[in-house]
Amino acid sequence: MYGQAQKIRPTLLWRRAFRLRPPQRSDPAKCPWQLTLCTSVSPRPSLPPPPLPPLSSVCFAQSHFRVRKTPPIGKLPLCPMHRVLRAAAAAAAGIAKAPARRYSAPGWGAATVRWFSAGREAMSYDVVIVGAGPAGLAAAIRLKQLCRAADTDLSVCVLEKGAEVGAHVLSGNVFEPRPLDELIPNWRQEDAPIRVPVSSDKFWMLTKNKAWTLPSPFDNKGNYVISLSQLVRWMSVKAEELGVEVYPGFAASEILYDENQMVNGVATNDVGIAKDGTKRETFQPGVELRGRITLLAEGCRGSLSEKIITNHKLRESGQGQHQTYALGIKEVWEIEEGKHKPGSVVHTVGWPLDTKTYGGSFLYHLEDRQLAIGLVVALNYRNPFLSPYDEFQKFKQHPAIRTLLEGGTVLQYGARTLNEGGFQSIPNPVFPGGAIIGCSAGFLNVPKIKGSHTAMKSGMLAAEATFKALVEGSSMDLYWENIKKSWIWEELYRSRNYRPAFEYGFIPGMALSAVERYIFKGKLPFTLKHGKPDHEATDMANLHSPIQYPKPDGQVSFDVSSSLYRSNTNHEHNQPPHLRLRDPTIPEIVNLPQYAGPESQYCPARVYEYVSDENGDTKLHINAQNCLHCKACDIKDPKQNIEWTVPEGGGPGYTVM
Repeated sequence: MYGQAQKIRPTLLWRRAFRLRPPQRSDPAKCPWQLTLCTSVSPRPSLPPPPLPPLSSVCFAQSHFRVRKTPPIGKLPLCPMHRVLRAAAAAAAGIAKAPARRYSAPGWGAATVRWFSAGREAMSYDVVIVGAGPAGLAAAIRLKQLCRAADTDLSVCVLEKGAEVGAHVLSGNVFEPRPLDELIPNWRQEDAPIRVPVSSDKFWMLTKNKAWTLPSPFDNKGNYVISLSQLVRWMSVKAEELGVEVYPGFAASEILYDENQMVNGVATNDVGIAKDGTKRETFQPGVELRGRITLLAEGCRGSLSEKIITNHKLRESGQGQHQTYALGIKEVWEIEEGKHKPGSVVHTVGWPLDTKTYGGSFLYHLEDRQLAIGLVVALNYRNPFLSPYDEFQKFKQHPAIRTLLEGGTVLQYGARTLNEGGFQSIPNPVFPGGAIIGCSAGFLNVPKIKGSHTAMKSGMLAAEATFKALVEGSSMDLYWENIKKSWIWEELYRSRNYRPAFEYGFIPGMALSAVERYIFKGKLPFTLKHGKPDHEATDMANLHSPIQYPKPDGQVSFDVSSSLYRSNTNHEHNQPPHLRLRDPTIPEIVNLPQYAGPESQYCPARVYEYVSDENGDTKLHINAQNCLHCKACDIKDPKQNIEWTVPEGGGPGYTVM
């Protein structure tokens, strides 16, 4: 029945039970005890492994385990993640159990019914950070640095929904090292994956067959072309070296409140629930991670962050305007040696987008003959027939682009939304019990096309406010005050009119942004407002004609299935859908007849498609397993009918994005 035995540390056993991943800096020498677990080895990968034995059998069922050098429960070594083992093993032995107290914020509606009502495991920290991106990891590192300087200690936990740190991180990325110079001044001697300085900076305006060179509005001197997913993996190691506990594989799905309606942590979702809602043999309840302070660093359109912003009216108490978004689609290629120019940076505007659609493209030459190429399309576009994915494939057929790609190989594909609201859309980032940092708050600088540097700085400022709140008893409002005094605020204020200028069209937008940049230096005596929210900007289908996109040639342009394969995207099929329709009738009675089914166009993974059922009626079919976690559907659906929630696990597996 059982196949080859695998030796795993107890920490990994409990991570597997809770769908967790091992810490990247695990040192076997620090964990001299281990379990030998027998698991099934099946020639059919589609068959699930046999369920883990009950928790109580971990220490006592010799038929499943052979225990070696297992210390008493009360003396487990406390290296990272042993907190989980101690809590779980103690619960299994009947020593302790976390109370099943849960609180909901006012106005959030009925509490979600959970399978595991008797109790679930809980861990307590001083600070819980959701998201192991540049903001979350910068905050964690800065907190531990402050602790060392003050000769004190705060426990810090970072949760990451990706299977590995960096697996869900995608960005251009021309990196401005200013915040890293502040955070880790000696990073150049620390083997950071920042090795390709910008060597040239060009700006093209494309027509169908030509590329016209314009004066570059960018100043990338001193910046680097990098992979952000590689950078955050390096930052994760630095955080763990300082004592931060980084847990990939945790999908935070709900906010926890105390009796006073203060946020006091998050809970991960239950796993092992079948698509029909029944519990499978592998069912495990979620884990509560309670923190004195909770920092949300989920990235653009974070699901928990958006709930906090809405329910605590943070946008109204901030700059007041709604957020606007764009969808970025990216590939990393390996191109021919003679065409590769390390550090070369090219940005374009114009073709293939029409004059009423804001967007542009980028080409960044990395190391090892790698080229990052992408297209960014603002999600306030009007034409419901427009497909950002197909516009990207079309863009690569331009003579100036195709020549560069021919003879090369695509290494990876991905997509992600980004904030473009800028200064006007910044919410008050502080809520009772925590704060929102990074792109969850929307600190991207649109004319720079950069947000990693501001995300990191916001995380550092939040860490400083958090430290003072926990050690000195000050208020987290200090974070909001310090944001306004920082270079983040100055940058975003000076660039505030660039994005809304394009509400008037491509030519007026280019003219007004040039005046703003070169004449007034960001100090125009007025502030432009954004237009309609992105979901309201979509026109009725009868106002436009369908767009006929060329078929992919398989050489420089590809179909969606081929691209998805390169994204390493995967989800467990037998789980509840994480893409939920608030009203399941809306697609058939509104979206399809009035907007020609725009969800089948704007999604870069073809998650949504309209198919005919056995009666010949057209219905919306959701291929949730294709989801890239880009959040475009949560933003662009005309009736805001699609809710993106965290799945049980999975998603893309980016390594060089």
